[in-house]
Amino acid sequence: MTVSREVEVEILRLTHAEKWPAGTIASELGVHHDVVARVRDAEHALPKERPPRASLLDPYRPFLATTLEAHPRIRATRLYYMIRERGFSGSVKIVRRCVKEIRPRPRSEAYLVCERLPGEQAQIDWGKVGTIAVPGGRRVLWVFLMTLAYSRHRYAELVLDLGVESLRRSMWRGCAYFGGTPREWLFDNTKAVVIERFGDAKRFQKDLLELASAMHVMPRLCRPRKPTDKGGVERGIRDLKEAHFAARTITSIERGNRELLAFIEDIVAQRKHPTQPTKTVREVWAEESSKLLPLPAQPPSTDLVVPVCVDKTASVRFATNRYSVPARYAGLTLILEANDDTVRLLDGATEVARHTRSQGRHQRVDDLAHRSDLVAERRAANVAPVREHLLLEIPELRIICERWVVRGRNVGSMTARTKKLRDLYGAEILREAVVAMVSHDTHDPGALGLLCEQGRRRRHLPVPLPVTLPARAVDVDVVSHDLASYDRAAAEAF
Repeated sequence: MTVSREVEVEILRLTHAEKWPAGTIASELGVHHDVVARVRDAEHALPKERPPRASLLDPYRPFLATTLEAHPRIRATRLYYMIRERGFSGSVKIVRRCVKEIRPRPRSEAYLVCERLPGEQAQIDWGKVGTIAVPGGRRVLWVFLMTLAYSRHRYAELVLDLGVESLRRSMWRGCAYFGGTPREWLFDNTKAVVIERFGDAKRFQKDLLELASAMHVMPRLCRPRKPTDKGGVERGIRDLKEAHFAARTITSIERGNRELLAFIEDIVAQRKHPTQPTKTVREVWAEESSKLLPLPAQPPSTDLVVPVCVDKTASVRFATNRYSVPARYAGLTLILEANDDTVRLLDGATEVARHTRSQGRHQRVDDLAHRSDLVAERRAANVAPVREHLLLEIPELRIICERWVVRGRNVGSMTARTKKLRDLYGAEILREAVVAMVSHDTHDPGALGLLCEQGRRRRHLPVPLPVTLPARAVDVDVVSHDLASYDRAAAEAF
């Protein structure tokens, strides 16, 4: 007879605590007296020990233990193939169970809680947050984050470049946002920060050192492969990815930066401080701001300055894009100065070209004056093609031309119709319409004309109707007069 565990517990209680005999217990609980005897005997019975079963893996256990000690992260599948070559004929499942038992467990690391003083340290890092569409393809989008270690206040912005010049510009804007700078900048071991490192010996990027010197700050590096050294900024990047960038599509860096700063001001700054829960992050930052070092009166230069060679097409290459210069500089060397918005080409102290910086990939940025001079110098090129003139004025039109080719349209006819729109509405309105078409993945010239007309109406410009006068027509000044005279003349006639 099988009884529940509750009945077994009651039998043992009545036996040892109340000293009842077996018959009385059986009558009280309504069970057979053999059940009472079995429960009493089972309490003192020793478990049966089974002799260990022999396994096909037993001869190979020392080899597995030695290999795992030398290579703790090696996979069980690899160990299976290694012992199979040595004569093992069992299955991989046996090996996996054995490896799970004897694999050395990693030693847990203990961390020291360390709070920084006000104005002592800022932690800096980047995080990948997706991609963004640019002319010529897509580019990886990164978020730059600068976190004050004491107050946990942040500055963040979206960037496309992780070079030292981009870092210098982001650092300056971050310090300007905080109204000062802490005494120490803590970085990861990225190439934008450190050129070489071996143990404690390190060599920082020269341009970063110049910025730190101008702002009287000491740059420091984390230990290699130890992201916990800058846990504040690491947690901040994770928080931005999960709380702000998740399920968000970035179509414009300018708009993305506005939304990012609004999130910091409205959400992050209003949170409770982790070590001072009676205050918000903004309130603790207000206390820390007075401890920051003041910014220099003259902002340090953060532009990239490098020598560049002008190729045979009178262009210079910078960040996969090409920028035009006057034809007389072909084959010479110029100085390139670049920031986030502008690319300048200098011959000594003389500026020879200035372009708006393209954030696209493999784009040509041409100045129509540069190409016109080149055409005039080349005898074989009497008149530049119409399409090339349009592309010089409106680089985005290149994408529309590619769509015409893919969809089998007559590119010559489409170009002629586009030139007519250029003559009627002007380059500014046409470019605005082309940019709208590129974003909506369309290519029809009829739609392009409609977009041009909408742009004209927004600017309240006159209707662009070409008026052709005969040769005998002459310019005459018409003196305006009172139109009521027509009504009086009509009344007198009747």
